[in-house]
Amino acid sequence: MSFLYDHAHARTGDKGNRVNISLIAYDAADWNWLVQQVTPERVAEHFAFRRPSDVRRYLLPRLAAMNFVLDDVLDGGVNDTLNLDMHGKSLSFHLLTLPVEPRKETP
Repeated sequence: MSFLYDHAHARTGDKGNRVNISLIAYDAADWNWLVQQVTPERVAEHFAFRRPSDVRRYLLPRLAAMNFVLDDVLDGGVNDTLNLDMHGKSLSFHLLTLPVEPRKETP
């Protein structure tokens, strides 16, 4: 088993109580495999401690990337939260700790 950070990097932004996390494959050949591994359901489960009300995924195949939008994960927003460091950057690093199954090589 490996982790998502072995196969992709992330960029993020936050606005109000919503965060979007773009996940970009290091190798475009891994993109289809990553789409199978990193589903909205798995991301919602991985972020369950933040209690997202909705997780949506947008696929960007030409960029070998996908964008996740998670609602209600910032405790009201960066300016409202009493938690330290709940900006999107912290959450993008958390996404990269998602365990993924080994990629099966095709002959």
